[in-house]
Amino acid sequence: MSILNQIKQSLPGISNGLAEAITAESTYATYAANTELLREGQYVKVIPLVLSGTVKVMADFDEKELLLYYIRPSQSCAMSFSAALHHSPSQVKAITTEESELILLPGEAVNRWTKEFDDFNKLFFEQYQLRYSELLHTIQSLLFGRMDQRLLDYLKTKAQYKPEGLIKLAHREIAAELRTAREVISRVIKKLENEGLILQTKEGIRVLS
Repeated sequence: MSILNQIKQSLPGISNGLAEAITAESTYATYAANTELLREGQYVKVIPLVLSGTVKVMADFDEKELLLYYIRPSQSCAMSFSAALHHSPSQVKAITTEESELILLPGEAVNRWTKEFDDFNKLFFEQYQLRYSELLHTIQSLLFGRMDQRLLDYLKTKAQYKPEGLIKLAHREIAAELRTAREVISRVIKKLENEGLILQTKEGIRVLS
């Protein structure tokens, strides 16, 4: 499939003019899992549009990493968009969680497209709304959520985007994203397994409920 058709498929409803502009001025790239795409303090030159795979966006607080949200297929990073428009350093870092195909939108072109294409503004307004909702959920979970419910919600979200719903993550990786200790995650996973909510095998974790 051509890049133009991939963009049209990923962003249904955008005009032909915008799709052609993105194709002409952007860069297609494939990245391996665990590739750092953006680090905190770096000036944003390009904005990722995910075609396949997943990118996690995090921030550091008190020397600990906090998972903010995931960028999934047909999505982009609203915080990178804002940093590129204002020529300000990034406050987040972005890392691929699996092999991912991206379209890299050049910052200077993005600035121009906001003036030329109404559907481009609509696209990123929708991304802001999505990220705002996800950040509110993250804050509510951190402040009020019990660890067993937080972990189950996390696993359910992960399972939606994994082949056959199988989550292949070590306990320490889950603990880092949920800002807790590996021992806590191991204990809560065992509790969820005893309750019949998940199944843990050598291949990974599967959500049952």
